Amino acid sequence: MLRTEMRNPDTYKIGEMSTSDILNTINKENNRVIEAIDKAMPEIAEACDMVADVIKNGGRVFYIGAGTSGRLGVCDAAECPPTFGVSKDMFNGIIAGGYNCMHSAAENAEDDPELSVEDLKSHNFCEKDVVIGVSASGSAAYVISALEYANNMGAKSISITNNPDTKMGKTAHVNICADTGPEVITGSTRMKAGTAQKIILNMISTTAMVKCGYVYENLMINLKPTNKKLTKRMIGIVVEILKCSEEEAEKLLNENNWSIRAVVDGREK
Repeated sequence: MLRTEMRNPDTYKIGEMSTSDILNTINKENNRVIEAIDKAMPEIAEACDMVADVIKNGGRVFYIGAGTSGRLGVCDAAECPPTFGVSKDMFNGIIAGGYNCMHSAAENAEDDPELSVEDLKSHNFCEKDVVIGVSASGSAAYVISALEYANNMGAKSISITNNPDTKMGKTAHVNICADTGPEVITGSTRMKAGTAQKIILNMISTTAMVKCGYVYENLMINLKPTNKKLTKRMIGIVVEILKCSEEEAEKLLNENNWSIRAVVDGREK
């Protein structure tokens, strides 16, 4: 039996616990997420380098998954453009069953191996790109076929699973296994498994962006002034980097079409 499908002996009687005991039990189990990620660090690092190389060579990143795993990929992909100022097609999140499944489950979609290939083809997936398949079980046919398609195209493939020794892991060029073990609620991989996946996706995208120069020191250098909060943040970043007043920062941003990088590059010259 898959470890993510096993019963957790520490939660057999969770229905008899007090609210505090339930929360403490869940939190204790959540600590295992970090332990699992620590053990997978070498593979995570390899994946980060692979993604950075793909981006540097003009390729794109495709997260692909079903259910919770698919939603987490879509979420991370959607957050990269506003955080790093990259184009909307650099990071792509694909969920089995389409975007309606972001808020409405389609449990059978993960069993269709042809659907993921169609989804990748609709994005003109090519050999320069990378697929990051995400599946707690590591057995979703939808995700495995996407990895196989990437391999056959001569593209790169990465798997993120929560079970060891899976078909998905054996298919990908890099296999990240965060073995989070049995869930508090048996089989509910939206819990520890999903938390681990979210952290790993965040690590991969963030590290790749840092390695590709989309961050200055630890500051978001490519922000866009799309709302008042981000406009204020951009002014604050320029103040922090140049040690100038807010008035001077805003003036420089206006003169440089609200590009922090242009402001900084202009001063460094």
